[in-house]
Amino acid sequence: MEIIGVISIGIIATVFFLLLKDKQPSIAFLIVVLTVLYFFIYVIQYVQEILQLITYLGERANINDVYIKTILQIIGISYITEIGANIVKDAGLESIAVKIEMIGKVFILILAIPIFKSLIETIINIFPVS
Repeated sequence: MEIIGVISIGIIATVFFLLLKDKQPSIAFLIVVLTVLYFFIYVIQYVQEILQLITYLGERANINDVYIKTILQIIGISYITEIGANIVKDAGLESIAVKIEMIGKVFILILAIPIFKSLIETIINIFPVS
């Protein structure tokens, strides 16, 4: 099972981190970053399969391609933001992590504006304002 290998890498990285954090904190943090990077690269192949399925289902349901792409971008931004903020938190820089999270939220709002606009226009068309 692949999951056992991935979890094993996480456990090994954790052990190395714990052994090195007091004597070599820079190397310990580098181990954390490299492990997260490995996990991210590893999971990308599975994410692409999920994205293809969601795109296919959106096409079958006649959902506008722009909405599907926007939602997928929002999901991507949220994951990348969380990963980045967590790495920074692991380094002990909580204030920077909070700013990263805020920037991610702003980007999500910017991407969501066309969807909000379309939703409001649809509501206005259903319930016309006199």
